[in-house]
Amino acid sequence: MTYAFMIEPQDFIALDNEDELIEKCQEWGLLSGKATKLKTFYYKGNGLNMPCTIIGYVDHMAAVIQLDNGQKHCIHPSYLKEMQASSYSARSISNVGSDRSTEPSTSDTVVPVTPAELTQTPDNPDEIPSDLDDSDDTDTDEFSSGMKGDPDGLVEEYVGPQSDAASEAKPKAKTASKAKSVKIDLPEGKVKMSAVVKEFTTVPNHFSDNDDEVIIYEAVTITEPDVIDVGEAWSSHSATVKKQELEVGDVITFEAKIIKKKLTRNPVPYKINNPSKIQKED
Repeated sequence: MTYAFMIEPQDFIALDNEDELIEKCQEWGLLSGKATKLKTFYYKGNGLNMPCTIIGYVDHMAAVIQLDNGQKHCIHPSYLKEMQASSYSARSISNVGSDRSTEPSTSDTVVPVTPAELTQTPDNPDEIPSDLDDSDDTDTDEFSSGMKGDPDGLVEEYVGPQSDAASEAKPKAKTASKAKSVKIDLPEGKVKMSAVVKEFTTVPNHFSDNDDEVIIYEAVTITEPDVIDVGEAWSSHSATVKKQELEVGDVITFEAKIIKKKLTRNPVPYKINNPSKIQKED
């Protein structure tokens, strides 16, 4: 059986390592900071109450779960966290009508969104609050996600990749005199890389009381399969990386996937995902 409401991700970052999955669940508040093993999560939206598996994420606004029938679904991590409450099932099921077409029009009614509206550029982007500006957390060429629906979060709508036309329609910056940054075609999948540790810092986490620890690197270079000078990049200061006891100035080599994703409130344009086989140069 398939479910029509499911929002299938077009692309996502898989979490196939249990340690990384536990770390991500702790970041979202789905597990305590002391948790050492996963637990069973449940999807209780749209009148359902069934086990689900967290298999990855698109960005910090969209986790990817998989139901028993194999369907994948994008959901806001805070909605999924709310669904784990024992009282959520009764509330969610009672709020889902058997035929939405017969429901009276209210202020909480979900308004259908057309594909054109999903890619529409705001008329006044300069007035968007800084905390909600996509440029703080994700790049327009990657993915952005928005969740709309009733107050209980029963309806989630994922806004997929932005079209080229939408990106080009955005107003150009007034500082046209500044030199344009060189566009780098990043390879897909894991590659061999080298980098120099530049800085340890933190960025706000909307799903936790604590800020996220991150590392900023300089002189980042893809060494295989092709040599590409990247410049600056960042990564999470995860438990795996902490084992290396890195210090500012350390030169390291590793394998990782690198994507175009700006660090929150920092001008670092690329993110290093799940570095492994980390070695410090002498």
